[in-house]
Amino acid sequence: MTTNSVNQTTEGDGSRYRPLLAAVRGLVRCDAAALLQLDADVLRPVAVDGLSDETLGRQFPVAAHPRFARLLESGRGLRFAHDCGLPDPYDGLVAGQPGILPVHDCMGAPLRLRGAIWGLLTLDALEPGAFETVTPAQLDAMVSLVETGIEAAHTIQEMEARAMREHAVAQALRSGRGTTRELLGSSAAMKQLYNEIDTVAVSDLTVLLLGETGVGKDLVAQRLHARSQRRDQPLVQVNCAALPETLADSELFGHKRGAFTGAVQDRSGKFEIADGGTLFLDEVGELPLTVQAKLLRVLQSGEVQRPGSDRTLKVDVRVIAATNRDLPAAIAQGRFRADLYHRLSVYPLVVPPLRERGRDVVALAGGFLEENQHRLGARNLRLSPASKAALLAHGWPGNVRELEHVISRASLRAFTEQRRGARWTAIEPHHLALDGAAVGNVESVSPVLPATSPTPATSPSGLAATGGTLRDATEAFQRAWLADLLARHHGHIANAAREAGIDRSNFHRMLRKMGLRPAARESVNARG
Repeated sequence: MTTNSVNQTTEGDGSRYRPLLAAVRGLVRCDAAALLQLDADVLRPVAVDGLSDETLGRQFPVAAHPRFARLLESGRGLRFAHDCGLPDPYDGLVAGQPGILPVHDCMGAPLRLRGAIWGLLTLDALEPGAFETVTPAQLDAMVSLVETGIEAAHTIQEMEARAMREHAVAQALRSGRGTTRELLGSSAAMKQLYNEIDTVAVSDLTVLLLGETGVGKDLVAQRLHARSQRRDQPLVQVNCAALPETLADSELFGHKRGAFTGAVQDRSGKFEIADGGTLFLDEVGELPLTVQAKLLRVLQSGEVQRPGSDRTLKVDVRVIAATNRDLPAAIAQGRFRADLYHRLSVYPLVVPPLRERGRDVVALAGGFLEENQHRLGARNLRLSPASKAALLAHGWPGNVRELEHVISRASLRAFTEQRRGARWTAIEPHHLALDGAAVGNVESVSPVLPATSPTPATSPSGLAATGGTLRDATEAFQRAWLADLLARHHGHIANAAREAGIDRSNFHRMLRKMGLRPAARESVNARG
């Protein structure tokens, strides 16, 4: 199988677990294998082989997935009957398939590290009875092999990184947020960002996060704090855009009782609350000039003076600021202080927009689908191949925040159409309604048709309004997408299949089904 989803790992685990899955698939013939690590009561995929990209973006609460719960309680592992009525978490997630297909054979076992449950090894096959010949002794051997590899990986893993992850989870539980969101993605742009974060996090340098709205600058700030020497101290966030000018002083620096009408008691400002830790100033470009001057003094002196008080307080705070504005342009217009800009931008970090992150969009969508699945009580929300293609083709002017909202709307639409007793709920392009989501966006560009071609009427979903059933419309979209993919690769099927994340033989079948003939040069290249 040669898809983009094979042998995927989450960022941070690198290649530590990849050889383990390769070894397992060498011992037992299967369509997919996965390693899931237990984090509190949630299973997180750390490596998958043969599963779709979106799997890595998902989190699986054990209470919501009875098969996983059974495996964790099984002791030595078990195999589920092919007609087992329990929902399979991987239905529709096996990679390289022309559509959303069910898993017919499933087995797995709990994995232990130093006597404690570490997570799960799972094996899945599309063919019923594929694991009937696997003996308990063979399963024990696979478990022993994988546990030995996990022990080795755990030994060489940096203790600091593990402590930071545990601290982040503990913070999330204390704040009542349950599972916490983290930066996700393995694109080149994100790998560069991870490297920059790791470089500057261990220092106390002031960081200025730059990037478009919705790219996740708050998650970058959280990661910087979690990887810093201040991780055991508070991370205090201030949304500067939401601060009225009359209250900004009090919010940041506190006030003395009687300092102004309504100041009935002393109050600590955010700088005092963040003492010893990190202060995240989001949308710092929105601060009024009067507050900018006071902020500059605090950054220069490390001292805070509450309004109404003559006493100064020494604070030890690492500042991370973020903005989606062009601050040099704001300086030229007199709306932002040049000296404050230089004080904040000691180490600027640019957070990449979603359109530059390639297939990260599918992994992110998987995470949002999992959240909506549990929120709605839906059963196995899955992206169809056509929907994945639509997500990859979209420009995402609103970045990750836009993707989150698109997936939330699509999940609700698909859930209301779900058939009773269905094993999964398929997200189709008309649920995404991406063309409709882009209405009003001045930056979106419509494709230019040749002058000789009449412009087809379009439906609200953006598909040509040819009439017919939903199936007809979906096939028309797939046919157009495949034709465009082939055209971009000049008829080279192997390259087109690789970009689509589909096994080449399955890609051939899709072309035949859609009535698209491969170019003659492909057969020559295949023989050569």
